[in-house]
Amino acid sequence: MDNKEKVIKAFKESEEPLNATRVSQISGVDKKEVDKIMKELKKDETIISPKRCYWTLK
Repeated sequence: MDNKEKVIKAFKESEEPLNATRVSQISGVDKKEVDKIMKELKKDETIISPKRCYWTLK
């Protein structure tokens, strides 16, 4: 499982929106890497922001 899959899995398993720090803690992926992955996911609209700095799957 690559880092992107781990990040998406963290979002799937969470019942509430997550910030990058929390995604990093859940997935075990370094926060800088999580930031890069989340930037890609935002760009292709896989994740959306229901409130400032928190994200969830679309």
